[in-house]
Amino acid sequence: MSDTSPQGVLVCDKPQGLSSHGVVSRIRRWFGTKKVGHAGTLDPMATGVLVLGLGRGTKLLTYITGVSKTYFATIRLGSSTPTDDADSEPDRFADPSDLARVDAASIEAAVAKLRGPIDQVPSAVSAIKVDGKRSYARVRAGEDVELKARRVEVSEFQIIDIRFSSADGHIDVDVEVDCSSGTYVRALARDIGTDLGIFGHLTALRRTRVGDFHIDQAVTLPEDLDVPAPTLISLAEAARTFLPVVTVDADRARALMQGKTVAVGDWHAGPSAGDSGNREVAVVCDDALVSVAEVRRNGGLKSLTAFAIDLA
Repeated sequence: MSDTSPQGVLVCDKPQGLSSHGVVSRIRRWFGTKKVGHAGTLDPMATGVLVLGLGRGTKLLTYITGVSKTYFATIRLGSSTPTDDADSEPDRFADPSDLARVDAASIEAAVAKLRGPIDQVPSAVSAIKVDGKRSYARVRAGEDVELKARRVEVSEFQIIDIRFSSADGHIDVDVEVDCSSGTYVRALARDIGTDLGIFGHLTALRRTRVGDFHIDQAVTLPEDLDVPAPTLISLAEAARTFLPVVTVDADRARALMQGKTVAVGDWHAGPSAGDSGNREVAVVCDDALVSVAEVRRNGGLKSLTAFAIDLA
């Protein structure tokens, strides 16, 4: 019997104040299915693109998590918080004389240091696991947590606007950031404040892109979950956004799903497959995603992640 439960990918515009897990819970109720996951956590204060997988779409989340992302953010210079963002109250404040010495040029110089490949120390209250336990859970339990620096890449870090509010003891900087997976924008805010000697934290964060999934595709969560659920992005369409596509016939599709290696002469690749240099491809049969497969050294295809589909 065919599986009639929802299968695919949904791009959601996460509202402020709701955790990523909270979004997953609401999507489960909205679509009437238990098998839902997300690709890349957004903190409760953040809004914007949260990519979710439903049914077999959860198998794609591992691949989607690793793609680059774009954020719009507001960095407040002049104070810091325990969480490096607005989810906690400021606990350290800059000396007014230090704040008065900061100008647009010095802010730009601090931002410039964080462009390109950098070694970033994540915030201690991040979701990174330390000996099997989330870092934020250890911090909340009163432990001192020191995370190791990780290599990330900030491909674009542009200042959009700077607002000096010396009377209020802060400077607000609106920025746009393009970065690799694993980059913490609130850590960028923290490090800019540290570099300038006036502290810093994040007061607003909106994710506008995850790979080729953009905010204009995003669905807003309704208050009334009795309204009809939207159409999902198909597995094949979603896979095309981050992998080259290989088209096979039903016989080759069956062979791949059975764990067999399909020889190079037995499949036809779209033009992107040869150009990208990527050793992983999305295998499609009649517009249905068969598998994410590895291109072997001999040119054969071997399935890495199979998607059960009905074949005629």
